[in-house]
Amino acid sequence: MSHLTPDQGADNSQPAGMSLPGFDSHPATVPASDKPAPYRVLARKYRPQSFEDLIGQDAMVQTLSNAFAAGRIPQAWILTGVRGVGKTTTARILARGLNYQPPEGEGGPTVTMPSEGVHCRAIIESRHIDVLEMDAASHTGVDDVRAINEGVRYAPVSARYKVYIIDDVHMLSKSAFNAFLKTLEEPPPHAKFIFATTDIRQVPVTILSRCQRFDLRRVESSVMIAHLTKICGLEGVEIDPEALSLVARAAEGSVRDALSLLDQAIAHGAGKVDGEIVRSMLGLADRARVIDLFEAVMKGDIATALHELRNQYNSGADPASVVADLAEFTHFVTRLKVVPEAASDGAVTEIERVRGQAQTVLSMRVLSRAWQMLLKGHREVLDAARPIAAAEMLLVRLAYAADLPTPDEALKMLEQQSGSSGGSSGGHAPSAPRGGGGGGASGLAVATRSMPVAAVQNASQPAMRLDRFEDLVALADEKRDLVLKRTLETDIRLVRFEDGVIEFAPAAGASVNLAADLGKKLQEWTGRRWLVAVSSQQGQETLREVSDRETAQVLADVTANRVVRAVLDAFPGARVVDVRDPVAEALAARGDDDLPLDDSFDFTMLDDDND
Repeated sequence: MSHLTPDQGADNSQPAGMSLPGFDSHPATVPASDKPAPYRVLARKYRPQSFEDLIGQDAMVQTLSNAFAAGRIPQAWILTGVRGVGKTTTARILARGLNYQPPEGEGGPTVTMPSEGVHCRAIIESRHIDVLEMDAASHTGVDDVRAINEGVRYAPVSARYKVYIIDDVHMLSKSAFNAFLKTLEEPPPHAKFIFATTDIRQVPVTILSRCQRFDLRRVESSVMIAHLTKICGLEGVEIDPEALSLVARAAEGSVRDALSLLDQAIAHGAGKVDGEIVRSMLGLADRARVIDLFEAVMKGDIATALHELRNQYNSGADPASVVADLAEFTHFVTRLKVVPEAASDGAVTEIERVRGQAQTVLSMRVLSRAWQMLLKGHREVLDAARPIAAAEMLLVRLAYAADLPTPDEALKMLEQQSGSSGGSSGGHAPSAPRGGGGGGASGLAVATRSMPVAAVQNASQPAMRLDRFEDLVALADEKRDLVLKRTLETDIRLVRFEDGVIEFAPAAGASVNLAADLGKKLQEWTGRRWLVAVSSQQGQETLREVSDRETAQVLADVTANRVVRAVLDAFPGARVVDVRDPVAEALAARGDDDLPLDDSFDFTMLDDDND
């Protein structure tokens, strides 16, 4: 992205772009006029003119550089990629490199063009007699290809090669492709062909086999943001990082789309662009509010979710865009759960990074189910007569589904119910898990289907006692408040705990509202007020720190075992990552808490004296 300066070309109707080194010493020879030059959009004004100006295509540039240096130049190239990644621009730069001739000498094909050559300006402005461009979308017939076949026999007029650039080559008819085969296979030495297409699958394999193929990649977010930042500096535009991230994300790797959106945002903000302007322009909701909506839905809090959606709708957010943002955040959390390095993506804002990592406590089943429902619901919202109503109904389904147990949890509940029934007649409906109170099993089952599970439990449970901090963690897990459960495990250094009182020291990074939020949850769950205080004492280790320390000790003990050490030495690079007890896991799956010590169990200890 070097030499990134506005183009000073003579023909404003041609898509010139970033200036080449030395262009300032060759001013355009145009008639003087008092009229200001017509405005050119950023996508044309900053169009690359050399391989150094291309961004995100280093692999292709390296391949071409090696081929030119070795003299291994094929007769045809085909460039493929999504719209706006630079296929046509690359074709023109490649034509310039093939015919590069410095003013002081002959030279040869090269990707390094330190100054404007004899043919460069005419090639860039698409007016060179030996570089012919054809749009296959409007010239699809065999007659157009026949004209190329006739003209290719003649030597170039002034350049080294006669270059044919055919854009949207997949639009050619079948007969036109067939007419190209012989010429493309054995062209004269002075002829080169460069094809560009967005749909490589529609190009016949007989054409592909005669071309050297380059797949132009989508430009990464970090590279795109750096590119847009430099252009904003040249244009004298103030833009904040959030707005850059939103533009780069909306462009989906297309440089042209990114510049078009940036151009629109600059006009919308009158030269000063922030995140609110871009969100308003694209019909997006605030990312923080999208995450608030996601958290409410995952907690099964339908009222809060609907209220937040309505507020976003009243602020101008499109319901379909809100649903798409929810699906995108669900995908982001899933990626973080599997690939934590995804948080370092340049297009990810700080609030998404922090709050997304907090949501990784959600199980993969819950995230997959939410993704499937959002993906299907997005189409329903787009097709609905009232999109906001369809979006609200989608959130209702999501909230109820988030409060439902996963299949393995439901199976375990049924096993516990069948075990507690003790051989009673099978004609009655099973009692609800953790249920209580009157009304019978069938009445409770109907109530569970008509309102969230949490509401049924609160209506049927009396005030409860919590004598240990671990009981509070277990209660958060039972209430399916996974965010609070993770907070209790990682952010609380316990100082004192007894029924009705909790005193703790917050860990680094804990929320400033942790005590207030915890007090509200405890009052809601236990039916009485709790004294929740933040202490100035250091406090105990967090549960996560204790668990990590114990796990590390177990791994160290196992790794130190002579037999395990011998296995690790036999497989260089191997390491112990987990230690499991199959007997304990089998008993846990059966629901047994105590290990029966009888003759049916045989324990073998691995130590230095026993193999």
